Amino acid sequence: MLNRKQIIAVLLAFMLGLILNDAYSELSFLERPLSLFQDGIEKDSPGDWIKEDQIKVYNDRVIINLKDAEWASFTDTNSMDPIIDETANAIEIIPKSADDIHVGDIISYKSDYADGTIIHRIIKIGSDEEGWYCIVKGDNNQSPDPGKIRFNQIKRVLVAIIY
Repeated sequence: MLNRKQIIAVLLAFMLGLILNDAYSELSFLERPLSLFQDGIEKDSPGDWIKEDQIKVYNDRVIINLKDAEWASFTDTNSMDPIIDETANAIEIIPKSADDIHVGDIISYKSDYADGTIIHRIIKIGSDEEGWYCIVKGDNNQSPDPGKIRFNQIKRVLVAIIY
């Protein structure tokens, strides 16, 4: 049977092991390359709706040559934080066909389950017996919006955000 000194020594050794393990795990980041980005994982981004030759920047103005553009502002729902908030403004255009729409695009659409226009990012595109659809989700929401969004529900695509 262990005496009191031996029990204390075993407990101290155990506690020292826990402390050293915590210290080592805190320093183990040094073994990995440092990254300012979320593990360097590529995420779907909006399509290139405005080409560089459509943008002219002058000392006193910026001109974006974009047909059928519409100004958009936002309400404070927090669903698209931090990319879009109530103080942001944007430029939207009407997509010509479902082929124009890509995963990563931010769309405004009319919903069957909510009043008003919703502005969320496309996370999936598919096709079923009714044809083309997309699944959308607010960047700051935990789960996708309910239901499939059909092309005829899409009102516009966000092509520029202005802060």
